[in-house]
Amino acid sequence: MTIPLTKAARHAKIVELLTRNKVRSQPELARLLAESGVEVTQATLSRDLDELGALKLRTDDGTLVYAVPGEGGERVPIYRTATPAEQPEVRLRRHAEELLVSAEASANLVILRTPPGAAQFLASAIDHAGWHSVLGTVAGDDTILVISRDPLGGDALAAAFLRLTARNKDQ
Repeated sequence: MTIPLTKAARHAKIVELLTRNKVRSQPELARLLAESGVEVTQATLSRDLDELGALKLRTDDGTLVYAVPGEGGERVPIYRTATPAEQPEVRLRRHAEELLVSAEASANLVILRTPPGAAQFLASAIDHAGWHSVLGTVAGDDTILVISRDPLGGDALAAAFLRLTARNKDQ
């Protein structure tokens, strides 16, 4: 996997690492970035953390770790399991139940329909759920293009989204 060294890509990778790992220090974060193919200086990393609004928060076990604001500005590390509502998979299921209107597939592409204005919200939940089968999403106003990693995985992926809502493909 190659990550372009753009500021936006670097910020996205930092957010991903901070939400999935208990990162206690900048050197630890720099090491995780390097393992992901992103090299940064300490000064750049410090600036990035400041721009992202990252703060050190105390976890349930008393450890200080970096956290970035989530949706709504709340700083809650995703790896924390204090309540099920914080888990990305639970959040995706809830949003899919509320927002997913339909799911159709062709080869490795899935088109999800939502009410007007809701596509980006659901796409964000899909992205944060971290499904390995999802290569990425592109959201418009009421339509999401989901790309499957498997060249023929669209049907299975569409069915998985519909299962989140307790609907099946025949309905």
